[in-house]
Amino acid sequence: MSHEPGTARVSAELDHRLLEAKFAVPRPRPGTVSRARLVDAARASRRRVVGVTAPAGYGKSTLLAEWAARDDRPVAWVTLDRADDSPLPLLVVLASAFSRIDPRYPDLSEDMVGPDAAALARAAPRLASALRTGTRPFLLVLDDLHEIRSPACHDVLGVVLAGVPTGSQLVAASRAEQPHLPRLRASGDALELTAVDLVLDVAGTERVFEASHVPVSREVAAAVTERTEGWPAGVYLASLVARHRDPRELPVTGADPYIADYLQRETFRRLPASMRRFLRRSAVLDTLSGPLCEVVTGEGSSRRLLRRLEASSLFLVPLDRSRELYRYHALFREFLLGELEDAEPGLADTLRVRAADWFEAHGSPEQAVEHLLATPEHDRCVRLVTRIVAANFQAGRITTVERWLHALGDDAVSGYPPLVVLAGYVAVYEGHTLEAERWGAVADAASFDGETVDGSASFTSARAMFRALRCPDGPQRMIDDARLALGQEPVWSPWRDTALTLAGDALLLAGDVVGATRYLEDAVATARALRNTDTLVFSQSLLAQLDMDHDRWDLAAERVRQALGAVAAHRMDDYATSALGYAAGARLALHRGDVDEARRRLTQGMRARAFCTYAFPTLAVRVRLQLARASWSTGDVAAVRHLLREVDDVLLHRPALGSLVDEAHDLRKAFGTDEHLPVHGSPGAPLTPAELRLLPYLQTHLTIREIGERLFVTRNTASSQVGSIYRKLGTTSRSGAVDRALAMGLLGS
Repeated sequence: MSHEPGTARVSAELDHRLLEAKFAVPRPRPGTVSRARLVDAARASRRRVVGVTAPAGYGKSTLLAEWAARDDRPVAWVTLDRADDSPLPLLVVLASAFSRIDPRYPDLSEDMVGPDAAALARAAPRLASALRTGTRPFLLVLDDLHEIRSPACHDVLGVVLAGVPTGSQLVAASRAEQPHLPRLRASGDALELTAVDLVLDVAGTERVFEASHVPVSREVAAAVTERTEGWPAGVYLASLVARHRDPRELPVTGADPYIADYLQRETFRRLPASMRRFLRRSAVLDTLSGPLCEVVTGEGSSRRLLRRLEASSLFLVPLDRSRELYRYHALFREFLLGELEDAEPGLADTLRVRAADWFEAHGSPEQAVEHLLATPEHDRCVRLVTRIVAANFQAGRITTVERWLHALGDDAVSGYPPLVVLAGYVAVYEGHTLEAERWGAVADAASFDGETVDGSASFTSARAMFRALRCPDGPQRMIDDARLALGQEPVWSPWRDTALTLAGDALLLAGDVVGATRYLEDAVATARALRNTDTLVFSQSLLAQLDMDHDRWDLAAERVRQALGAVAAHRMDDYATSALGYAAGARLALHRGDVDEARRRLTQGMRARAFCTYAFPTLAVRVRLQLARASWSTGDVAAVRHLLREVDDVLLHRPALGSLVDEAHDLRKAFGTDEHLPVHGSPGAPLTPAELRLLPYLQTHLTIREIGERLFVTRNTASSQVGSIYRKLGTTSRSGAVDRALAMGLLGS
C-alpha cells in the first residue's frame, strides 16, 4: 500500500492547534469554588491513580484544573474526545503529553503506531516503561475519560496505569464508571472521588452567587443548597436565574432531568435572537473557532461572539491561551442540540456538512470525515475515506481507518469498489484472513468504471494488484495481474512500486530470477522516489535474499541495512513486510558469525510473522522459510519444525505457489534427517501466531474468558493457548510470562 508511514502528509496548522488544545490546562472560571481540600487529600493519599467519577455538572474539570495549578510536580494534561476512542490514537495523545514533561522522550508518540495488535503488544508496554523510568515524579491528568468506551482502549490504558511509579499520580475524570478503579482500589493503588465528595455546601453556594454578582442571604443560600442537593451546575444556574427572580421559587432539584427547560426559559430566551441562533447552530461542533463558526452558522462576527460568551461565563470553555479555540460545557451543548432540533429541524446535517467542507478546504480531511459520518452524505464520506485510507493506514492510524470502515458499514464499503480494495489491503496487513478473502471476493465480482480517488489508474488496475497480492490462482495469473497493473499505472503513480514489487514476486514464483531482479530493482528505485516504505522494505529484502543466494554478501549487506533502517526509522516493527527484512538480517548476521545479532533478528521476525498469513501467501511462506533456515543454523530445531508446519498451513489454502512449494519440500526433506524433533508445546518451542496474539492480554487483568471474547475464541481455546505459552516460556504465572516475554523481546519495543 502506498505512502510512507508518518510522512503521508504534512499536518495542517489547524490539526496542530486542535492537538495542542488537548494538552492545555483549562483556566478555572472566575468565582468557582475551591476544591483545595479534596486536592490536598488526594495528593496526600499517595495513591498512584485517582478517579473523579460523577455526572455532568459536578465540577470535575474544575477540580482537575485546580489540582494542576496547585501541584509542584510536572503536569501532563490530556482532554480526551471521541477521536481518541481507539487504542493507538489514545496512546499517541498520552505519549505526546508525557513527552512534554520528560525531555528524554521527544519522539515517544512516534512509537505508538502500527497494526491494531501492536497497541497492546508493543506501544502500551513502551509507554508504561517510559512512565516507570521517569527522572522525577509527575502528575498525568486525563479529563473526559468517559469519551473512551472501547474495551480495547481500557485494555491498553490498564497497561499504561501499571507504569505509573510511586510518587507520581494519574488522575482521571469521567461521567461513567472507570473500569480500572475496582481492581486498583482492592490493591490499595487507587482513590475515587464521587458526586458525594463534589457537592457544594452552603458556603460554596454563597461563593457561586457572589461570583454571579447576586446578593444572597445565608438563609437563601441554604435553601438553594438544599433544593439543588449541592449539585454545582444547579447552583450555578440558580445564580444566573436569580438575576431576574427569587431563587427560592425555582423548582430545581439535584441533577434535574428537566435542566434544559430551565436553561431555555430562564437563561437562553433572554438572549438576543441572533445570539440564540449562533449558539444553536455552533453546537454541532466539538471545537469552536471564529472562522469555522462563521462558515457553519452564517454569522460573520463569530470571533467577537465567542469572546462575548466567554466573558459572560455562559458555559463556554476556552481551550488555548490565545482564546481562539473553545468548547461548550457538556450540559449546555446537549441543551443547545435539543434546541436546534426543535427550532430548526433537520438543519444539523447541513451544518455538519458545512463543517466538513471547511475542514477539507483547510487540509484536515480526517476531521471532515468525522463530521460526515454523522450525516446522510454517505457517498461523499466513502469517497473521502477512500482518498485518505492509504495515508492514514501507513501513518500507523490503522485503528482509525478500521473505525471509519465500521462506521460506514459493509454495505457502504461494498457499494464503492475502490474502497473495497483498500479495505482488503487493511485486512491483509492486519493478518485478518477471512476478512481479506471476503473483500477479495467482493472486488472480483464488482465492476467500476468511474474516476478513482485513491491514486490508482483505475479500479481494474487496483483490483488486479490486490488479487496478485493474494495469489489465489497461481504464479501465471499473478504475473498477468501484475503486468496488467504495470500497463496502466504511469511512472508517477503512487501505486507503480506496488505493481513492480508484485511483478518481481510473481516471476520468482515462476523461476525467472533475472526478470524478477529487474522488476524488484525498479521497485526499489520507484519506492524510494515515492517515499513508499513498505514496498521498499519488501523489495530490498527479496533482493538481499537473492544476493545472499549468489554470494554477493556486500551488496546484500547494504540492502539489509537500507531495509532495516527504514523499518526502524518509521516504527514498522510489527508490519508484515518487516518480517522478511528481519529474516534477511538474521541470515546476514549468521554469515558474519554474529549469533547474538542473528537471534535478536530472529526474535523480531518470529514476532512480526504473526501478521503474515495466507492472505499474503508469498510473504507468509518466504518469511517462514527464511526464518526456518536461520533457526536451523542456530540449532533451534523446535522453531524449524513449527515454521514448517505453518508453511504447510499456508499451502493448504494457497497450494499453487510455484517455486515456494519446491523450496518448502527441499527444506522439509533436509530437515527430516534430524532425529531429535521436539514435541509440540515443549519448553523452548516458539509461540504460534495465535499465541503471540494472546500474549499481550496477559499484561491485563482480564479473565481467560474475557481474553477469549477479545480474540473471538472460546474460553477453552484461550485457556489452552495460555497453558502452552506458560510451558514454552518456562513459567507458571501470568506475571512470569509477561516478564519473560519482555526480556525476550516478544513484548514491548
